[in-house]
Amino acid sequence: MKLETQKRHYTPEEYLELEEKAEFRSEYRDGEIIPMTGGTTNHNKIAGNFYAYLRFALKGKKYDVYISDVRLWTPRYRQHTYPDVMVIQGQPVYTGTNTTTVMNPLIIAEVLSKSTKNYDQGDKFSYYRSIPEFKEYILIDQYYYHVMQYVKTAEGQWLFIELEGESAILLLQTIDFKIQLGDLYEQVNFAESDD
Repeated sequence: MKLETQKRHYTPEEYLELEEKAEFRSEYRDGEIIPMTGGTTNHNKIAGNFYAYLRFALKGKKYDVYISDVRLWTPRYRQHTYPDVMVIQGQPVYTGTNTTTVMNPLIIAEVLSKSTKNYDQGDKFSYYRSIPEFKEYILIDQYYYHVMQYVKTAEGQWLFIELEGESAILLLQTIDFKIQLGDLYEQVNFAESDD
């Protein structure tokens, strides 16, 4: 006899209520709550480096830079995610009554791990593309000097740029910012990458 288990579907409001009390973060995917895995020290260093360099470069300009604790709501696909780094131009647009969930990133960066790589490059990128303000997506490999950059050039059109090697330079197209991969990967020990 085969026993079938039924998945529980949650409303976005139920998810947010549970997330407020949770000890660990989870993402929300159209009714399903997905626990997030812990990041490696290399993942943390890369996201932190990108955030720090961006924050310094954009000081005094009309941009906000957020790191992985700020949630993103993608209404079209009913998704709550925690991007590694987000840049918002002007004022953040919030959903709900608090300031924990934004809806209008210009740039999103994700540090790839073995467990999230396909999702970050596939479905998640598709969800993000539904955000009108979203113009640039940066995918940073944590296992070697490798960055994939997607830049929106027109509605439904994205330019792909691939960078490899310590001396390569990531030049953002939507804001005045560039960083050498050697700086982006500062203090990363590739021998320790085992996610």
